[in-house]
Amino acid sequence: MSYGKIGPALARASTDKLLRMRFTQDRLRSTIASTQRQDLKADESVDQACPVVERPVDADLISQTKSADDRRTNISIDFENTQEAYKSKNTLELLRSLLVFKLCTFDFLVDKNKELIDLSKKVLGRTLFEKAMKMTFYGQFVAGEDHNAIKPLISKNQAFGVGSVLDYSVEEDLTQEEAEKIEMDSCVSVAEKESPGKDHREKKYKAHRRFGDRRGGVISARTYFYADEAKCDQHMETFLKCIKASGGAAVDGFSAIKMTALGRPQFLLQFSEVLVKWRRFFSFLAAQQGKADMAALEQKLELEQLQDSLTKLGVGTKSDIETWLTGEELGSSGTIDLLDWNSLINDRTKISHLLVVPNVETGHLEPLLDKFTEEEDKQMKRMLQRMDVLAKHALEHGVRLMVDAEQTYFQPAISRLTLEMQRKFNREMPTIFNTYQCYLKEAYDNVTVDVELSRREGWYFGAKLVRGAYMYQERSRAAEIGYEDPINPDYEATNRMYHKCLEYVLEEIEHNRMANVMVASHNEDTVKFTLEKMNEMGLTPQEHKVYFGQLLGMCDQISFPLGQAGFPVYKYVPYGPVNEVIPYLSRRAQENRGFMKGSQRERSLLWAELKRRMLNGQVFYQPTY
Repeated sequence: MSYGKIGPALARASTDKLLRMRFTQDRLRSTIASTQRQDLKADESVDQACPVVERPVDADLISQTKSADDRRTNISIDFENTQEAYKSKNTLELLRSLLVFKLCTFDFLVDKNKELIDLSKKVLGRTLFEKAMKMTFYGQFVAGEDHNAIKPLISKNQAFGVGSVLDYSVEEDLTQEEAEKIEMDSCVSVAEKESPGKDHREKKYKAHRRFGDRRGGVISARTYFYADEAKCDQHMETFLKCIKASGGAAVDGFSAIKMTALGRPQFLLQFSEVLVKWRRFFSFLAAQQGKADMAALEQKLELEQLQDSLTKLGVGTKSDIETWLTGEELGSSGTIDLLDWNSLINDRTKISHLLVVPNVETGHLEPLLDKFTEEEDKQMKRMLQRMDVLAKHALEHGVRLMVDAEQTYFQPAISRLTLEMQRKFNREMPTIFNTYQCYLKEAYDNVTVDVELSRREGWYFGAKLVRGAYMYQERSRAAEIGYEDPINPDYEATNRMYHKCLEYVLEEIEHNRMANVMVASHNEDTVKFTLEKMNEMGLTPQEHKVYFGQLLGMCDQISFPLGQAGFPVYKYVPYGPVNEVIPYLSRRAQENRGFMKGSQRERSLLWAELKRRMLNGQVFYQPTY
């Protein structure tokens, strides 16, 4: 099968033209974000009694008008003011935080937490065990058992300027063997089972029993395993309830979903491989034109040279290739860029037609699998339908829907499907947010390509930036199976990548108010970096273009001062029955071990607030709202 035969069919299958809008000169800007930071002037006088300090600087953050001396007003947040940071907590809650964080530093307790939990259940019984959990770990990191139980906490946080991202954190308590069996059954196609080793699959995008239990080496993220279509429908109903609750809780509500909860992961693996191979083929053709060292968006293939290259590769006749590359106005400028190239793969065709990949050696398109059953095609379509239902529900309730990132062998498909939702539902407001993991080497390219597409087509770009939750698992899998490690070499490289991606999106907001970003980080330096850039660019918190996010029970010294200063800030709020969120709490203990060993800051601030209350006769302080 040649490109000339299937290419036009793929191009014609689209009902929506990918490139509705072309560049105009007034919207053009560099695709390379500036990495230079301008140092803010030193703060000469800061009122330590107030977390919000106004001072005159060159950038305007709050006031939209210049004062008489042509200087503007800026906001600075005091993250050292414990009275303001913990004013939403009573003293018992402070003591609980100190106890939980201290326990997380003991390796024995963290490593043996499952065994200790099982022992506690037997010794205490269910009722006492649940009470003990609610007084410690569960009470610290989980809001309650159901939608009604979490309302008081949501209302209290809202009163102190902090919103909520509802996250139903119940997971199946599977053994490792059970998880591996389920994963292998749900990730291996009928064709692979019937004829193992006869497909064109890459090992990265194939299921491996050694890594079948995707919970291993994962910090904080929930993990879903495919049982059947009915279970996926149950997950969708749970997400729908979260969306409805988020819409009733706040004007700017958020809700989070995971794509692996909505369908058979086999499709995500296969579609990811297709997308990666097509992009790799584009890079191969760019290298032939001497453009290998350019940034992803600056690689523009000269149309005539591209046609000659494809002809020499035996892809098809020159006329067939010309028809393929000029479909839907592609190539009208005389060049083909990565976005044009990506438009040749569209999710609105029959799913099985998408699973074809270019073979550089033969110059032909080859099916990824020898056979794709009708039932598999239906399962994949149902995943897309569930996504569509959730997006429509979010739009109707005025809720922002954040699609969580997952493992790199799933992520290309997750990002592409999220992008398709953004194209459809982000026309009037940023309803759908994609998640970008900045510990990935390709994070910056991914962000810039998606921002560019949103600019061309004129829809609202929405991003959540995280460092990432799968580092240990990703590195171990890459090393054992034998492919390139997708993770940045060290933590500092990840920090630089995070700030580079963040600055690029902030610059897009500055030039085009249709971009939006959630800075999901517990790193105080990253939050300060964001505030500095907002100050420089004149981005105000009232515009609700830049959001901040932290996990419930962590980094209150960041969340609450931001919220009380008027910045849109959110806590990820897990909820669910005590016994059913134990897997989530187990990983939270794992995360806090590293977090607390690496920094004593949060505990020192909690101690400082306790001492302040004792010295001022406020031991029995209760928040009022």
